Amino acid sequence: MTPAEVAAFLDEQRVVICATNGHRGWPHLMPLWYTVRTSDIWAWTYAKSQKVRNIERDPRATLQIEDGEQYNELRGVMIEADTVIHRDTDLVTEFGTELFARYGTGATGPEFLEVVRAQAVKRVALQFVARRTASWDHRKLGGVY
Repeated sequence: MTPAEVAAFLDEQRVVICATNGHRGWPHLMPLWYTVRTSDIWAWTYAKSQKVRNIERDPRATLQIEDGEQYNELRGVMIEADTVIHRDTDLVTEFGTELFARYGTGATGPEFLEVVRAQAVKRVALQFVARRTASWDHRKLGGVY
């Protein structure tokens, strides 16, 4: 995919699979809701989650976002990234409101902000800074598979 196609694909998809390095040497794969902020993938999760523990030990993560049912429809993006863990409650709250807006909760206003802030104190924001990106789009193969 071209860079513009990758950006459009990331904007339309809803779930990223995040692989971190588990403490027993096995990959740890988990789905996350995400947004794109200044070309980085961002997500949030509980501060005490296994993926955060793994990232604290080793900040490398591999992300995969994919789509398609049939082989000739498969497309996706794989990103090898360094992860920055953001713990500042104000930043996590700000990001949480962006995330909820993207996923269509429809809630707004001061009461909603307090709900997000109450969640933010238990969560972290994860910023995935891409080091290498690979993409594929089998729809472009034109039946050659």
